[in-house]
Amino acid sequence: MTTLQSVPSGTHPASGSVSSFKAASRAETREQLSTATYDLLVIGGGILGISTAWHAAQSGLRVALVDAGDFAGATSSASSKLLHGGLRYLQTGAVKLVAENHFERRAVSRQVAPHLANPLTFYLPVYKGGPHGAAKLGAGVFAYSALSAFGDGVGHLLSPAKAAADVPELRTDNLKAVAVYGDDQMNDARMALMTVRAAVESGATVLNHAEVTGLRFTRGRVTGAELKDRNDGTEFGVDARLVLNATGPWVDHLRRMEDAGAAPSIRLSKGAHLVLKRTSPWKAALATPIDKYRITFALPWEDMLLLGTTDEEFEGDPADVAVTEKDTAQILDEAAFSIRDQQLSRDLITYSFAGLRVLPGGPGDTSKAKRETVVTEGRGGMLSVAGGKWTTFRHIGRTVMNKLAALPGRPLAEDMEPIARLPRKLPLPGIANPNAVAHRLLVDGGTPGPRMAADTARHLATHYGSLAFDIARLASEDPALAERVHPDAPEIWAQVAYARDHEWAETADDVLRRRTTLTIRGLATDSVRARVEDVLGDR
Repeated sequence: MTTLQSVPSGTHPASGSVSSFKAASRAETREQLSTATYDLLVIGGGILGISTAWHAAQSGLRVALVDAGDFAGATSSASSKLLHGGLRYLQTGAVKLVAENHFERRAVSRQVAPHLANPLTFYLPVYKGGPHGAAKLGAGVFAYSALSAFGDGVGHLLSPAKAAADVPELRTDNLKAVAVYGDDQMNDARMALMTVRAAVESGATVLNHAEVTGLRFTRGRVTGAELKDRNDGTEFGVDARLVLNATGPWVDHLRRMEDAGAAPSIRLSKGAHLVLKRTSPWKAALATPIDKYRITFALPWEDMLLLGTTDEEFEGDPADVAVTEKDTAQILDEAAFSIRDQQLSRDLITYSFAGLRVLPGGPGDTSKAKRETVVTEGRGGMLSVAGGKWTTFRHIGRTVMNKLAALPGRPLAEDMEPIARLPRKLPLPGIANPNAVAHRLLVDGGTPGPRMAADTARHLATHYGSLAFDIARLASEDPALAERVHPDAPEIWAQVAYARDHEWAETADDVLRRRTTLTIRGLATDSVRARVEDVLGDR
């Protein structure tokens, strides 16, 4: 295992570094987990668990984080890829919620992770006979932008002709006007991985593909967990003063390990998405009202087009969630309200995915339910956290930390720095201006080898920030790592080696689906997968 040198923006990659980062081997991590006693064991490596581990480690607690699958391997990499205020919440009068969401969105996209997020203009088409009129939507996007302090411009109405020039596949029949507003977009898997790294740099110990097989109890209190390494079957345990259940759709499963009679605390809603090749450039995203409450998105993302999402109650095994033919037909039918048929050909679909939203338990239509965070304490003292929105992941981490500080008896309060004293907008690793990083990669990235391609430089800059220079260094030291993984994608083999050694990638899917974009582009062929597995095996 080698040491990863982190080169901040403004420092030449050959001139040394100001910090270092080492990803421990699985055997080393298991040994550490099984011999130490942690203040906090976080079970669940989705963004809620990751954010909590990050904040807890920042506060000075000794933190462990484990997940049965990969980090962000389920719901957290199956989102709509948006950092947004939540335009639809204005309809319910949730003005304060929208303002809070905007605050978090701006913080992430501007101070915390500008290298991983990018602004995105949204066009909200108003058709004759649609669920909302132009005046109402015009006023709505103005109010929405006002709640963001007009940081993304002023929400306004646009002519159909101008909108069609920016989005050639926009249907213009019966199009009366287009409302315009701004939000932000991300690659959710990459954002989650950078947050894992931030947690580790703050002192947390992390291990993916480690399944909890049981909980440890001391005098009736949950004080750790029994685990099994899914890679080689090794069994081990972790001791902790407090255990946090952040397992998302599986939260009640773990609660029943603590208390077999625990009543359900959540319900699940399935959201499906399709990824398609684009037939023309898209300079803006479409947010098309389907009815009074629902909007369907068409988002330019990773050189592709992302369509979705659905919203229906899900009652099966979370491990079985998948996109069905019914989901595909619904997404394409709803997209056809505002998108021309040629862009919606099934032949253009490269990938589909589905995730589960965790909602508070209770009756009612899931599409109208608030994305609230639920924190509960079980009979054995285990805390469970579920729900919330990707946009507010930092806020959720702070919320859980405040809960930890206020627990009866205040068992951790004396050992942790109050959350109010922590940096409010601490950046994620690799923070840099992606345009500057891409420029420097084009100028310096191929030295002494061949010059880096422009699309590869841009891709590295917007997925790794200044850490892209470490990947460029690998490529320059070994020409084989400078080659593309697939001729139709910007990724290079250095990213696969980097994912293996520094980003906890254990399986081909870890690399192809979450560390790179090969799967979503439809390029994870059998030959590519086999070569990736060979690289992963060469440790």
